[in-house]
Amino acid sequence: MFGLLSQRNFPYFSVAIGHVIISRFVHVYLVCSLVALLHLSAEWLYLGKYPHRVWLGLVIFLGLIGLGENYWLLPRLKAAHYVRSGSQGRNQMADRSYRYGHMLYESINLLAIGGLSIYLWRVAHPPDPARFVSASKFRG
Repeated sequence: MFGLLSQRNFPYFSVAIGHVIISRFVHVYLVCSLVALLHLSAEWLYLGKYPHRVWLGLVIFLGLIGLGENYWLLPRLKAAHYVRSGSQGRNQMADRSYRYGHMLYESINLLAIGGLSIYLWRVAHPPDPARFVSASKFRG
């Protein structure tokens, strides 16, 4: 990419391209959060398993993380990147703002990955026992 964009354009456009790719990933993340909510509601409606508050809260929290990243944090990062790469030179305040915003974004992503790992473990290892009792238990 460095050869394609040249040394003059690389610092701005490489980060801008990264923001476009990240926004696509956040959209996929939001779709997956919606699927997780639909999965919990389908378990409740069709199987009669009311989700525990912890798991419901976790899924809602993870969805809110995605909404916050997509509609609050990413636009601010894009604006800070635009200001710090402006034609008037590098602005130290915008550099610091972008750096702290990016660190916040990465820590929120780390938190989301941890929550998703916990939820994946919960889905892979359901705690509820089998719904039906086998016929061999009634033989005397």
